[in-house]
Amino acid sequence: MDNIVDRPEASAALVALTVSFEAMFARSRAEPPADCAERLDRLARLRAVVADHEERFRQAISADFGHRSTVETTIAEAMLVFSEIRHATKHLKGWMAPQRVATALQFLPARNRLMPQPLGVVGIVAPWNYPLQLTLAPAIGAIAAGNRIIIKPSELVPHFSALLKEMVAERFDATELLVTGVEDDVAKGFAHLPFDHLVFTGSTRVGRLVTEAAGRNLTPVTLELGGKSPAIIDASADLDEAAERIAYGKLLNAGQTCIAPDYVLVPESTLQAFAEKVRAAMRRMFGTDPANKDYTSIISDRHYARLEGLVAEAAQRGAKILQPARADDPNWKAHRKFPPTLILGATEDMAVMREEIFGPVLPVLGTHEPADAITFINRRDRPLALYWFGKDGEARDQVLARTVSGGVTINDCLFHFAQTNQPMGGVGASGTGAYHGEWGFRTFSKLKPVFYRSKFNRLADLYPPYGGKIARLEKMMRFMS
Repeated sequence: MDNIVDRPEASAALVALTVSFEAMFARSRAEPPADCAERLDRLARLRAVVADHEERFRQAISADFGHRSTVETTIAEAMLVFSEIRHATKHLKGWMAPQRVATALQFLPARNRLMPQPLGVVGIVAPWNYPLQLTLAPAIGAIAAGNRIIIKPSELVPHFSALLKEMVAERFDATELLVTGVEDDVAKGFAHLPFDHLVFTGSTRVGRLVTEAAGRNLTPVTLELGGKSPAIIDASADLDEAAERIAYGKLLNAGQTCIAPDYVLVPESTLQAFAEKVRAAMRRMFGTDPANKDYTSIISDRHYARLEGLVAEAAQRGAKILQPARADDPNWKAHRKFPPTLILGATEDMAVMREEIFGPVLPVLGTHEPADAITFINRRDRPLALYWFGKDGEARDQVLARTVSGGVTINDCLFHFAQTNQPMGGVGASGTGAYHGEWGFRTFSKLKPVFYRSKFNRLADLYPPYGGKIARLEKMMRFMS
């Protein structure tokens, strides 16, 4: 590997990371894989890290955001972490068992098995938007699979990162599970380490850089990216219900959610009415007061300014802006809270329709025919999520069959993500690979094929001298096929 320690510009933090990686890597090769009891113990300790300090994590995350709704941290982060750990604990013994695989007739009475084995050392590059959940969810799968793990938290959540580093160090040996610092050169050097698997959650742009760096070591990667996830309102939809659910899906964490609905496609005849219903639902849920504790702040001034630019450009180019509250109230910016915003009349060349929004801004676009929505979506990169609202089963199935996305929720938003029995992952520009539940266990395992030959099998007929044996064997195989 590229010896980072020998680089003259390497900081003490980067050198420490490299030394820790090498120690962990050596242990992963020298020691037997963790058995079921040890993995269960690690999962229990990870649960205790969160359960024993849940309130401290809520406060740390809120400090990093400027204000983060503590209820949102509970329901969208801590509860999902506990659910993942509970699910893995319940099913781990079955996941670890060798799997029976059918054996072709000509090889009987031999048998085949798939043996799950840990890959070794897994690296996790975590995002800032759901720092607890999106850091620990892949770690749960990696622990269940028997791996050792190094986590690199986001530099945008320093309070959370420091707390996680401290709490993990109290309960885990540094060769079991380690949390790094958030120094800039640690972030740049992390993906260059020869991990056995690397997980990155973040933007498509940075995901490409991570993949390039990992590729130098042939490190396999799981990428959880994002993109512009559409919501389709079918003519058969209940507009009030759809408006309420889209409003919630968009404004959870102030829209800073990789699977938030990024834009809505609605029949042109109901566009204005639907937009007004969404605005009313936003007002009911979060009011008009920037000091509302249920409404989360934007993570940084830079991200806030970017959202302002998206809305300003759309307005300058003729789009109509709808907001549930007075956007000129200076307290919005003082609290770094961006007022919920709907954009009507957005065009494809506007930045708000080219870039992932990642904030509480929602373009609503009109369609003339049901097929228009499918055509519109298929002209773009594959989205991480897709949402469809309606009662027409045939129309729903057309969308499911003719679009490709990381996941889908029907008549709601976000909730496919919380299903522990379903994989979570993107496709194309929205990501590659998947985790959650058994899917995470498999991602971080090598399912090793093992063939057990029987002494009664006539495989020796394949050995030379061949004579007429091969012709007889070929005839038999053709008959069996």
